[in-house]
Amino acid sequence: MVAIVSTVAYLGLEARSVEVQVQLIPGLPAFNVVGLADKAVGESRERVRGAIASMGLSLPPKRIAVNLSPADLPKEGSHFDLPIALGLLAAMGVVDAEALADYVIVGELGLDGRLAPSPGVLLAAIHAGAEGKGLICPAAQGPEAAWSGGIEVVAAPDLLGLLNHLKGQGLLAAPQPGEVNERAGGPDLRQVKGQEVAKRALEIAAAGSHNLLMVGPPGAGKSLMAACLPGILPPLDPAEALEVSMVQSVAGALPGGTLTRTRPFRSPHHSASMAALTGGGLKVKPGEVSLAHMGVLFLDELPEFQRAVLDSLRQPLETGTVSVARANAHVTYPARVQLIAAMNPCRCGHLGDASLACARAPKCAADYQAKVSGPLLDRIDLHVEVAAVSAVDLTLPPPAEGSAEVAARVAAARAVQAARLVGTGARTNAELEGEVLERFASPDEAGRALLAQAAATMKLSARGYMRILRVARTIADLAGAEAVGRIHVAEALGYRRQPPRN
Repeated sequence: MVAIVSTVAYLGLEARSVEVQVQLIPGLPAFNVVGLADKAVGESRERVRGAIASMGLSLPPKRIAVNLSPADLPKEGSHFDLPIALGLLAAMGVVDAEALADYVIVGELGLDGRLAPSPGVLLAAIHAGAEGKGLICPAAQGPEAAWSGGIEVVAAPDLLGLLNHLKGQGLLAAPQPGEVNERAGGPDLRQVKGQEVAKRALEIAAAGSHNLLMVGPPGAGKSLMAACLPGILPPLDPAEALEVSMVQSVAGALPGGTLTRTRPFRSPHHSASMAALTGGGLKVKPGEVSLAHMGVLFLDELPEFQRAVLDSLRQPLETGTVSVARANAHVTYPARVQLIAAMNPCRCGHLGDASLACARAPKCAADYQAKVSGPLLDRIDLHVEVAAVSAVDLTLPPPAEGSAEVAARVAAARAVQAARLVGTGARTNAELEGEVLERFASPDEAGRALLAQAAATMKLSARGYMRILRVARTIADLAGAEAVGRIHVAEALGYRRQPPRN
């Protein structure tokens, strides 16, 4: 007899069906797991053995063969423990195999029989719903699995409790979806003294989901303004929250099944490797650019990142996805992020200040800024110079307008964009391209003439030209204008970075 139970293997944000086939064969006692399993899956033998022993059962004196089918699909992770254990118990006659046929099973086992959380349960639940099955998972991840909706979720604290539930002797309560955090706390724009130009650029970036680069001396408030951005962005809608949660589920970052409607904000250190930023590693996990999906990726001290690491962001910023190719896997993760970057104008940070600037200026500034490649800078829509904060600025009272007032204008502009872009596949002005860009962002005659003149003078690339149109469309939305005019194009051009002079 071969006992068969269903589980999944994760490949990016895709859960693929896997059959766990268990057979007891006469012969010398042995416990073998085959089917392209990694070390964590291979070690499940000892965890399963200990969990079954904790219930007072012993393995039969036979050869135990466990096949993970399809055999050519890589199997990674500890979530195969529970399906292997239940398949073995079914082969032993402890549990009815037919009772397991309607479930997808995931979960890590402890030696004492407890079920421990494992990454990816939300993906497994969505896959189970698509297959018309229920899900068996650890109790700690029941609230996470319940977010998939419409499927039976059995969330058990331990192996013995699960067996009692399957036999009808002690039914487990159905888990409820986890809590939803509407807003996470953060700094308010009222904390920023002065910097009206930079705050205006931040508002435009938030309204159209544009990339932003802030250049200024140390202590000017660049990091503080970047941290204020999540507070003025609109909350995630249900579809976006599910997308974000799927990435976090794969990364094991959904404690207690708690979802949030606040957009992600990731701020990796400048020592981050390429795999940490774009994804990869032995198990091809999502990187920072994917963990920031639908949110903000903040890169402080931009030139201090390795150049190859920064250039690896060029494709994700353009396509909204990141493809990680390895010899044993080819995985695609979503990466629709809003890049906010900050940098000093030169290594000492005081370019333009006669009392503090070094003797190597301006060559020092040109060399320092040249660490960031031109193609990456071309993908940043808004470039703003952030002036130093003076002692007089610090003595001023807090500004009358804070994050709440700016967030209201941003929400209004986003609502206009959502209504305009219905059926186009785009969500914000930053995603406009092709015929959609031409239809909704073409300026009037005066604006077109100004843009043509500026494109020739500033040597704009085709990408830079389109990004100016997108920013101008957002500025018009903030102003409540139906069409893009010359004044909107002029302001958008003011945020386009000029190359440093040697």
